[in-house]
Amino acid sequence: MNMDMSFPSERSPQDASGKPAGQTAKRGAAYVALGSNLGDRERSLFEALQLLNEHPAADVLRVSPVYETDPVGYTQQPAFLNMVAAVRTSLTPRELLRLLLDIERKLGRVRDVRWGPRTIDLDLLLYDDRRFEDDELTLPHPRMMERAFVLVPLRDVLHREHPLYNQVAELAADALRDGKEGIALWNTINWHNAFARFEN
Repeated sequence: MNMDMSFPSERSPQDASGKPAGQTAKRGAAYVALGSNLGDRERSLFEALQLLNEHPAADVLRVSPVYETDPVGYTQQPAFLNMVAAVRTSLTPRELLRLLLDIERKLGRVRDVRWGPRTIDLDLLLYDDRRFEDDELTLPHPRMMERAFVLVPLRDVLHREHPLYNQVAELAADALRDGKEGIALWNTINWHNAFARFEN
């Protein structure tokens, strides 16, 4: 399947998820990394996207292809599927982070081993071009520039006008050239049709 990388028109009465335009007045552009290496990995990614998109203050606009990568840190575990979603939201960064943590819990995420196996992992990478740090949240994500499994799919959906685009694109190209973390394309999807295959 080919991935639809286009933006929905801002003048359209509905956005990509079919929610009425203007439902949320002031929206930011956020980028969320998704990963899974337990169970039906692809289904877990799509279910997380669906739960995120169903929230009235969040719309998944674009998704990257899905990549398979070797585990990092704790290596005695299965390979991961990873992707990144571009999200339009009226939630604050902290509210969005808490929504992501709630989705992880709903999908059975258990935090018992650092960097260990997980049904789903959701990380807030960027929120507009904000820079922020406290005990709960750091933006941009502090390790995103070190991880091929983040950089490559992020490059696929990041606005070219974003201040970090050139750096992300350069590092992603290097990671692909060097085969960092064993990264390999798994699948490409059309977000608007992604769930038809999982209906049954």
